[in-house]
Amino acid sequence: MAINLQKGQRIDIGLSRISVGLGWHPNEGTGEAFDLDASAFMIDENRLILQEEYFVFYGNTDSPDGALHHTGDDPTGGNSAVGDDEVIQVDLSKVNPKVKEILFVVTIHDAFNRKQNYGQVRDSYIRIVDDANGQEIAKYELGEDFSIETGVEFGRLYVKDGKWKFEASGKGYKEDLAFFLSKYFKGQIIK
Repeated sequence: MAINLQKGQRIDIGLSRISVGLGWHPNEGTGEAFDLDASAFMIDENRLILQEEYFVFYGNTDSPDGALHHTGDDPTGGNSAVGDDEVIQVDLSKVNPKVKEILFVVTIHDAFNRKQNYGQVRDSYIRIVDDANGQEIAKYELGEDFSIETGVEFGRLYVKDGKWKFEASGKGYKEDLAFFLSKYFKGQIIK
């Protein structure tokens, strides 16, 4: 039976091969298609991305250690009427030992030009699935907490006492993907 997480709640993962699924639906009649993008930041003890290749998204689908794989972009939220729109597959046994946290962020592509925000999105969630049997372990539904935000830190996997845990973060920002990159990456960002 899956655990329905609340903001700030933490659970032990206890598995090595999982999928992190993200889903959403745009409200009807909001104009242009909503392109929400799932990204994963593989962060070290200083809360920085190890190197550019440890930022996993639709343009860089695989981390260099082979631990993360992004299955592809869903530019409309229409990949599935009932399932995940974007999925990041995770093999925790392959994570570079310098990585202490994997942060999952969802941003609305071109939100400012399209005048879009999370107030126009419904049923958004992040969930953890056991790859061995396809069973949902935990799910965090974003709910109605966000209205003007355009980027959300949904959740994070992190190492504590040698074990991987998951926290439902739910931190919203009125920012785009470049903001998160500048926050967690100190190298040059090519736009």
